[in-house]
Amino acid sequence: MSSDPWGRVDETGTVYVRTADGEREVGSWQAGSPDEALAYFKRKYEGLVVEIGLLERRVRTTDLSAKDAQTAIEHLRASVVDAHAVGDLEALARRLDALSAEVEARREERKVAKAKAADEARKAKEDLVAEAEQLSVSEQWRSAGERLRALVDTWKSLPRLDRKTDDELWHRFSHARSVFSKRRKAHFASLDAQREEARKVKERLVAEAEEISGSTDWGATAARYRELMADWKAAGRAQREAEEELWNRFRGAQDVFFAARSEAFAERDSEQRENLTRKEELAAEAEKLLPVTDLKAARAAFRSVNERWEAIGHVPRDARPRIEARMHAVERAIQEAEEAEWRRTNPEARARAEGLTGQLQAAVDKLRGQIEAARAAGNTAKADKLAKELEGRQALLDQALKGLQEFGG
Repeated sequence: MSSDPWGRVDETGTVYVRTADGEREVGSWQAGSPDEALAYFKRKYEGLVVEIGLLERRVRTTDLSAKDAQTAIEHLRASVVDAHAVGDLEALARRLDALSAEVEARREERKVAKAKAADEARKAKEDLVAEAEQLSVSEQWRSAGERLRALVDTWKSLPRLDRKTDDELWHRFSHARSVFSKRRKAHFASLDAQREEARKVKERLVAEAEEISGSTDWGATAARYRELMADWKAAGRAQREAEEELWNRFRGAQDVFFAARSEAFAERDSEQRENLTRKEELAAEAEKLLPVTDLKAARAAFRSVNERWEAIGHVPRDARPRIEARMHAVERAIQEAEEAEWRRTNPEARARAEGLTGQLQAAVDKLRGQIEAARAAGNTAKADKLAKELEGRQALLDQALKGLQEFGG
């Protein structure tokens, strides 16, 4: 007979394991000594220890599911309960109980984590849907389209929710993308129509620009080109290839016209500078007539100068006021000499001037007599009043005498 803290072998070769509930027969041994029997059944126990250790490591280091872990634990538990082995079987059972509790705790952790992940995924998808619905009304076609494609990739990277919630959110997300796509398609279809209309308008503008490029009506044609340019800008853009080709033709037609105008203006400017030189010479000749001493001769000479002036033609615009002012000054001087001569030789005007002068002189003489009489009578107030009236009449008389002098006496 042989014994051990956890088991024994009786004289018949029967092997027992000691448990909290007492001894339990685990086998018999007839092939050797009792010690060999115990050693054999202890090795059976060690095998269970190894299996439990492997399961513990697997649970703690791999992604073994809680269900599979509990199945494996229950399988080992049954093996321990019915084990034909010698050793501390209660310790193995406690290890399995602890491992089972650990698995359940991890199951709860995973459940919480899964619920949290699902909640985060739902929130993330709701945010994607909200952004997609905002983008569905955007007119930033390129950036919004790119963003919507990025949102699809983000959606695919998120875990699925429960079918009902996931389907509802996907339907809103897909609808927002569809709304944007339809609006963008309609926009570009409208844009294509506008560009086609712009092409037709610009073809007409180009045709007219080319037609008038040979015109020599410089002012009116230049104004028309400005109008055509305004119409060109208002027409909008045509398709890229057509826009470039039409613009080159439009600009080319303008270049032809304005180059011809510049050449013509250069010739005109040269001619007008020559005209200015000639008119400056005539202005100097006219200015030599001043002051007017012989009205008849001055009038004839100025007429000759003016006839030659009119025959010369235009001068540069910026010089025109200055050169014309010189001739006008001579002309006004001659006119003033004519008016003075007329007044001097007009008998009716002379008679009227003499009559007015006589009347004013008589009035002045009368006032002086009245002033002297008032002072002699000691009426100073009346004398002062008459003196003020005399000042006014004397001023009129002086002016009349000056006018009479223009008649030569």
